[in-house]
Amino acid sequence: MFRAVKPGAGEGGAPEDSERTAVFRAVKPPAPAAPADDEPVDSERTAVFRAFKPGTANPAAPGQGTAKPGTANPATPGSAGQGGERASTFVPLRTDDAAPVRPSTGVPGTPPAQAPLRTPVDPGVRAPVNPGVRPPVDPGVRTPVTRESPERTTQQPLPPKPPLDMLADLTNNPPPPPSAARTAVRRFKIYAPILVLLAVVLAVVQLVRPLPKPTLKVTANTSYTFEGGAPSLPWPKEGQAYMAAAGLGPVGSFGEQKPVAIGSVAKAMTAYVILKDFPMKKGEKGQMIPVDKTAVEDGKKETEGESTVNNLKEGDKISQEDALNAIMIPSANNVARLLARWDGGQEAFVKKMNDTAKELGMTNTTYTDPSGLDATTVSTAEDQVKLGLKIVEMPELIAITKKPEWVDPTGKKWRNYNDLVPFNGSLGIKTGSTSKAGGNLLFAAEKKVGKTNQLIVGAVLGQHGVPILGTAIAASKNIMLATQKMLTAAPVVKKGSVVGYVDDGLGTHVPVVATADVDAVGWPTLTIAIKLADGATQLPQTAKAGSEIGMLTVGEGASQVKVPVALQSDLTAPGIGKKLTRVG
Repeated sequence: MFRAVKPGAGEGGAPEDSERTAVFRAVKPPAPAAPADDEPVDSERTAVFRAFKPGTANPAAPGQGTAKPGTANPATPGSAGQGGERASTFVPLRTDDAAPVRPSTGVPGTPPAQAPLRTPVDPGVRAPVNPGVRPPVDPGVRTPVTRESPERTTQQPLPPKPPLDMLADLTNNPPPPPSAARTAVRRFKIYAPILVLLAVVLAVVQLVRPLPKPTLKVTANTSYTFEGGAPSLPWPKEGQAYMAAAGLGPVGSFGEQKPVAIGSVAKAMTAYVILKDFPMKKGEKGQMIPVDKTAVEDGKKETEGESTVNNLKEGDKISQEDALNAIMIPSANNVARLLARWDGGQEAFVKKMNDTAKELGMTNTTYTDPSGLDATTVSTAEDQVKLGLKIVEMPELIAITKKPEWVDPTGKKWRNYNDLVPFNGSLGIKTGSTSKAGGNLLFAAEKKVGKTNQLIVGAVLGQHGVPILGTAIAASKNIMLATQKMLTAAPVVKKGSVVGYVDDGLGTHVPVVATADVDAVGWPTLTIAIKLADGATQLPQTAKAGSEIGMLTVGEGASQVKVPVALQSDLTAPGIGKKLTRVG
């Protein structure tokens, strides 16, 4: 409690003086023990600070007692001019004459300890202070520590405040109250730069990574079916037969396709294996094969009914071309066996023949000798046509089989037993006849249909009419001519027609068109395939209109019709927008 005393209001209505008094009253906390008898009930302690008016003398005379609370010492006139300085003097409103109560020692009958009495001090007299002399201290007296002593506390560090609260403390502004809008703005300020950085990185990656490879897609029909009724062929009266067109598929079949002896038709596989092992280039005669004694001795078996070339001499050499002519035209058994011995031995060669048959899908075929003389060499018309379709793809072999005769190195002529050669586009292949196998023929022919040269392959087996080989040849001729007649061409794609498009992988499609008319070859009810390919080279990223970038193919194999396709408009590189927005 602070109480200010009005200047000049002294005791007993004393005249006004220049003293100004402030009263500070401290409330005493509850005492731990009962108060002493001589201590007043009122526990308030009051301190009075008086300020003296400049120029007045000390109102308290030396040797006077302690002033009482609420009294003022009037100043004498003229004291204001002394010293010219205003002084403040601490005047206690109550003396501490009463000794403070010390805590009880806990021993019954022992009075509480009393503090030593203090000498009253005149508040108006300032005691001289000698800085070099310390006031004496009674070593036997200890200042008691009471509940009135100052309270000591220990402060613990507070947890750090949130950044906004600390900023508010620094700016002396309270933090704004939280709200959804402020939270959204704060999050936007935090995450927006991160998102912008990620977007920049993604854009750079999209721009520099490789572009997808363009692809060619077909939009035209992927097949075409010829109109008309199913064809009917003049099949033989006995045995079995099969007819097919190269690249188009089977035309028809007759009889049960079961394994039967095929005679010298087996030499077709012998020639095929030799050319696979030792290919011949056009105009070359191939490898030179030494003639052994066995080939010469086997040549004499002509008298036993075998087909042979009987003018070979031991130690001579025969070219690969002449050896193939010998087995495919006069059907020389001794030369077929010579080729087998030359190409790794007869047993190993027969194994090659059977392995090749499996590769071609000839599931009902078994070879036991390279000449076909053994009746255990069996096959079907269908299996032999599969082999014939591969042979027509060997121009060096077809160049031999389509000859009506062959002149050997000695100048002797040997005629082709296939009487279909060279008429009606016949390409020959191989005859075969034995008393058990009957007459057999694997044949091929060609026909110009539209702008293509169409190849057909057929086989007739098991003909026992007289003569047996003539019967087989006649039946084969009827089938061959009927098949050639039913072949026809039909327009599939017109020049300039859109057949597909180039896809750059980013959503841009550039149409491609056919550069010429496309006619398909077939017969009624036949369905052929239409394909669009990019050729042997990779599609470019950019190209001008009219650039040829692919090939349209109709049919398969030897009957294929191929026409280039070109861009209808410019193929341009993708823009930045498509590069940035591409996925995958």
